[in-house]
Amino acid sequence: MDGTDKETRSDSSRNDGIVGDDSVRNASRVGRVLSRIASAPTSDPGPPPDGGYNAWMAVLSAHFIFMDTWPPSDISWIGSFQVFLLFFIGAFSGRFTDAGYFRHLFLCGSFLILLGIFATSWCTQYWQIFLAHGVCVGLGFGLVFCPSLATLSTYFDKKRALAIGIAAVGSASGGLVFPSTVRQLLPQVGFPWAMRTLGFIQLATLSVGLVFLKPRIPPRKASKMVDLSAFKELEYTFYTAGGFFSFMGVYFAFYYIASYSRDELDFSYTDSLNLLLVLNGIGFIGRLGPNFLADKIGTITVFTPMAFLSGLLTYCWIAVKSPTGLYVWTIFFGIAGNAIQALFPAGVSALTTDPSKQGTRIGMVFTIVSFAVLTGNPIAGAIISATGGRYLGAQAFAGSCLMVGTFFLALARVVKTKKIGKGWFVKV
Repeated sequence: MDGTDKETRSDSSRNDGIVGDDSVRNASRVGRVLSRIASAPTSDPGPPPDGGYNAWMAVLSAHFIFMDTWPPSDISWIGSFQVFLLFFIGAFSGRFTDAGYFRHLFLCGSFLILLGIFATSWCTQYWQIFLAHGVCVGLGFGLVFCPSLATLSTYFDKKRALAIGIAAVGSASGGLVFPSTVRQLLPQVGFPWAMRTLGFIQLATLSVGLVFLKPRIPPRKASKMVDLSAFKELEYTFYTAGGFFSFMGVYFAFYYIASYSRDELDFSYTDSLNLLLVLNGIGFIGRLGPNFLADKIGTITVFTPMAFLSGLLTYCWIAVKSPTGLYVWTIFFGIAGNAIQALFPAGVSALTTDPSKQGTRIGMVFTIVSFAVLTGNPIAGAIISATGGRYLGAQAFAGSCLMVGTFFLALARVVKTKKIGKGWFVKV
């Protein structure tokens, strides 16, 4: 019996050992499989739909966001600093968008925009307005603008430039709605409630973006904040330089045309503001037409001549000596200048072949361009002051910046065309 029991226990022990080894091996296999599943990328969402309900609702949402984040600028330093922050935060907000934090960024940015707008309604001194409207609202702009643009870009391929153009028309909408609203409300309810009304309008438009603008691409977790390898692509580097100089020059007219009309042509304050409305309103054509064409023949192919035309028109501005001539000039420059603003982000997106890097690559360019936006208009203002209030030197400076931008954009197209290797008429 004892011998039998020993043999039984021995067999049982061996069986337990075999079962234990099998369990360990099976557990190891399962662990490896689970590890692969965990480390594998999320399911491929497929190619951009280039249309459909979700895609066009994303366009509508981005239109409202552009409306809120591209205000017409009539006050130089506060407006410049707002737009500077809008671009500067791009590297940060773009990377976190790629990592899957679009909702967090959008909520935080919307909160800062609304906080700044409502806080401005209680401001009584310049420094308070600068902090509330320049810094707080500007930070909010930066947290919603680049992420929204990067997210929208993932919904479109063949119609991407047009989609971004429709979204960018929101800037023209804002340029008409907000100044008109303030002009009507100021005499009736005063500055505080005029600002609060703008805040309620922005609350409604930002809510549309929160509901309908949804990330389509799975998050890309493991990557650096700045993708320096992008600058090894010469077309990307030249395009960044082209955008830098173009934006250093293009905003001069948007900031100074009102004061120019009053100083040089004796416009009334109301008539000078009408020029701004024309400049922004014509953006409906300037932001849609060129972007529609860009989807047919290439974004950089359209952007380059538009930058050249803007520079040429800025030089021509020197010869404008009558109110009628200034209105005509405003219409033509409004088309070309607004086209630059709409084509620029579409071009960055077109140079990005990996959709999961849209936010990072767009954001890096935006951060670099932010310094052009911050310094361009103050430099022009300093030139005006140094020349006794004359605009000639500043006009020449802005036009020259646009011409330098054109040169780098042309280089970007040449490099990209040679890389594709299909002749000069290839879509770029």
